[in-house]
Amino acid sequence: MAGAPEFDLYRPAEEHDMLRDAVRSLAEAKIGPFAAEVDEEARFPQQALDALVTNDLHAVHVPEAYGGAGADALATVIVIEEIARVCASSSLIPAVNKLGSLPLMLSASEELKAKYLTPLARGEAMFSYCLSEPEAGSDAAGMKTRAVRDGDSYVLDGVKRWITNAGISEYYTVMAVTDPEKRSKGISAFVVEKSDEGVSFGAPEKKLGIKGSPTREVYLDNVRIPADRMIGAEGTGFATAMKTLDHTRITIAAQALGIAQGALDYAKGYVRERKQFGKPVADFQGVQFMLADMAMKIEAARQLTYAAAAKSERVAAGGGDSDLTFQGAAAKCFASDTAMEATTDAVQLLGGYGYTRDYPVERMMRDAKITQIYEGTNQVQRIVMARNLP
Repeated sequence: MAGAPEFDLYRPAEEHDMLRDAVRSLAEAKIGPFAAEVDEEARFPQQALDALVTNDLHAVHVPEAYGGAGADALATVIVIEEIARVCASSSLIPAVNKLGSLPLMLSASEELKAKYLTPLARGEAMFSYCLSEPEAGSDAAGMKTRAVRDGDSYVLDGVKRWITNAGISEYYTVMAVTDPEKRSKGISAFVVEKSDEGVSFGAPEKKLGIKGSPTREVYLDNVRIPADRMIGAEGTGFATAMKTLDHTRITIAAQALGIAQGALDYAKGYVRERKQFGKPVADFQGVQFMLADMAMKIEAARQLTYAAAAKSERVAAGGGDSDLTFQGAAAKCFASDTAMEATTDAVQLLGGYGYTRDYPVERMMRDAKITQIYEGTNQVQRIVMARNLP
């Protein structure tokens, strides 16, 4: 037992640290300067997409076999975290590209993977994920969108709601009912292209936060697609959707973590500069306690998120970590609750200035809220955790 161990105990590899430094530099130089404008104008962060594609950071999870970076789950988390630290809307580019394309990586034929993952890796297209519907939110198995077999085709009809980056993405992973009698076991997954006849989009939702990432309804009106665009076997779509969320909830934890860290970093700098009663606000013990609590909870969220990412990677590689469902839900739930608390405290620490759009913390507070809602509300996460106690 004497002497130092021959391996690093419980920390990211040096490559992960180097990746963080590179993404942080890029985010601060090319993404952060546009974050307030993107929010104010509710416009897609094209500068961020261009910078991420140029640096091969828009879809780092795509395997090398399809021209991707082949990044592991922890590296993907770090990329999303560092982008979210300056602009939550922009962090949804790599996050939703993973969400939309992971069903293919998990279940699709080799031909389908090559056809769609290759242009994604090249930055020629983005992916979105179509699960929710107007009457099927937390109860996703209650969806009504139908896919009916017709010869060598399927014909899709229905409406998908709350679709992130809808209208911008070229490709959509769509869950649809192929056998209404079987409920969740009668749902199948398909790739739909933006250019398919009968595909259209609703007006962008007017949202509290993440305003730079368009959220729209996707309308499928008699959309005929080749049968070979089905992802996996008929009836396996819902299982693929749930398996996908086990992995991708961790990316939402990463987004929440980045938002929280960005708020803490800004508030920390502000209270050191701001003076009241003849001394920096940071010298007051009440303020120090707030900062300490923020930092403590953010670090706890980071450890939980990174451990879940490591589990996700092991499962993806064929490992048998059966508690990934619990870990992913726990990371997403804890990190998003932490983000909401940390950003609210950051606004408080800036006082009246924090409440204005001249400072970024009010934007971060608005952006944080959605992390408690999408990819399963935190109430649903607690149900998931209770059903999957390790």
